[in-house]
Amino acid sequence: MPLTVVAVRCHRHRAPLLRPFVTAARRTEAVEYVVAEVELADGTIGQGSAAETVAVTGESARTIAAALEGPLRAAVQGATASVTGHAARISAALEGATSAKAALEVAVHDAWARAAGRPLVEMLGGRLEDGLMNDMTISLEAPEVMADHARRAVAAGEQILKIKLGRDIGLDRERLAAVVEAAPRARLRLDANQGWSPDQAVEIITGFETAGLPVDLVEQPVAAADVAGLARVSAAVTLPIMADEAVWTAEDARALVDAGACDLLNIKLAKAGGLQGALAVADVAQRAGIDCMLGGMMEPRISIAAAAHVAVAHPAITMIDLDSPSWFASDVPRGGYDQDGAWLRLTGGPGLGLERLTSDVDPAQVPDPSTTPTADGRRVPGPAGGGR
Repeated sequence: MPLTVVAVRCHRHRAPLLRPFVTAARRTEAVEYVVAEVELADGTIGQGSAAETVAVTGESARTIAAALEGPLRAAVQGATASVTGHAARISAALEGATSAKAALEVAVHDAWARAAGRPLVEMLGGRLEDGLMNDMTISLEAPEVMADHARRAVAAGEQILKIKLGRDIGLDRERLAAVVEAAPRARLRLDANQGWSPDQAVEIITGFETAGLPVDLVEQPVAAADVAGLARVSAAVTLPIMADEAVWTAEDARALVDAGACDLLNIKLAKAGGLQGALAVADVAQRAGIDCMLGGMMEPRISIAAAAHVAVAHPAITMIDLDSPSWFASDVPRGGYDQDGAWLRLTGGPGLGLERLTSDVDPAQVPDPSTTPTADGRRVPGPAGGGR
């Protein structure tokens, strides 16, 4: 159905984290993010969001807001088009700015589904009742700290741990050994965030294989631009290798597949520029017989809910890494999805199923940052986990 956009608005937010999130690429203690709003001619309002991820996309909250208030607003405000037509206008509005594009495109899709009175996942061809098992990220710390966080995560019901590695392969071995000892029954996903050379990657991954560790995959072990190096690692080891920073577009996905560079793809809305770009990457993977993960960066609940709808809707997406809201000291806006133990399930309602997040957040909605949400919505002392 055609959608007429009559207004595009945005407002900025800052969310402290329960504890610092650390990877081989960055350290984050609070998240600056921008909420994009789209209003349709019938008064329906949809929302999307984009987090400041300078180290990954090159975008700050300031540049995201500038893109939304400038060329992206101009691309859709006053226009009438299908949801895919609006997505194409957003994509063509300027170079780069993939997070800002994703925020606006999610807002358009949310408004589209809200106007139809249906969950977005159903509008994308999926089923609301389907769910996926989420993972919990253990960020890059000293081995004993990572072991403690892993122990707490499995005690809370998590079954898959995503372990951040990638600065020193000797210390990485110690980190992983500590996590395995603390959580021996957990399945592990390893993420080096481009932190190893190809030779280092082959050495350390071969060691993990020889040790028989419960590792399901290794994510982006080498530099994103080193496609040949990634292919060399994939050919030399038996553990599945997942491309993340190396895949942004469907063209990237095709190049990686053609080069035999990876066994799996990690899709992120903020890299793909929104839902349509993410679905295009998943389509490439499906044709190649490759499974995908739908991941996120350190992003707020709006972005994660949108990613969850895409993940449940596309058959090539069999894994999710959507735990970042667990790091946030507040859980606004409410709705969208629930997580029971390790399982994430959409909760229904029109669009993303989220409450509207206004520019003025009620302080009563912001819980004590020294507490952690439980599966039933209570908050108890202790750290949460998550991240990219």
